[in-house]
Amino acid sequence: MKKICIIGVSGKLGRYMLQHALDKGYDVTGVCRAQSVDKLSPWKDRMTIITGTSNDRDVIRQAVSNCDGVLTVLVPWGVQQYASGTAQAVLDFAPADARLVFSCGWHISRDGKDVYPLSLRMMLPVFTFFARLFRFADISDQVEACRRIFSSDRRWTVVRCSDIEEGESEGLPVWSQHVGDPVLASNRTRRIDFALFMVAALENDSLIQQAPAIVSCKADSALRHEAEH
Repeated sequence: MKKICIIGVSGKLGRYMLQHALDKGYDVTGVCRAQSVDKLSPWKDRMTIITGTSNDRDVIRQAVSNCDGVLTVLVPWGVQQYASGTAQAVLDFAPADARLVFSCGWHISRDGKDVYPLSLRMMLPVFTFFARLFRFADISDQVEACRRIFSSDRRWTVVRCSDIEEGESEGLPVWSQHVGDPVLASNRTRRIDFALFMVAALENDSLIQQAPAIVSCKADSALRHEAEH
């Protein structure tokens, strides 16, 4: 794999993915809004930057051309089908054999077998209601984006992250099929390691058409699981 595209490259997760990708020697094209280009100043001479919104189909068509892999930050901002529009454009325009890796949170469920803690089950409907009421986010659109990905025959992976914290890398996160599995109980992942898992997934064929839920490899639940197995 040589050439990749990072959609949402100027965000916190995107910049971590960018650094990991450059460290691996990838040729990186990044998509971000024009007003966010300055955030990429430390890397501007080591990448190609395409400006525009990620649900602009012409922008995505240009950005993913000839790419071996595409990393997409699925964000539910606004109420203009931002996440689903982005996902659909990537599915439509990425080369046929490209690896497509998308990011989202634990709230996304592929098969309905995830078991969520009470706190998340109580918080999510409230957040969803007020986010849409004030028109700054639409969680249901992120759900729709993932539904389209899951129904695709492309070489996709949807990485579902636990609660995110900042800090130095603790290493590649561990993953499991379903939220509620004991290994995930600690519910914490460093953002830098979320990005590490995203980049690593590009070359991990065992994750094709999987929706891994991840947690820090240094989390208590992950260490207990390792000790028991």
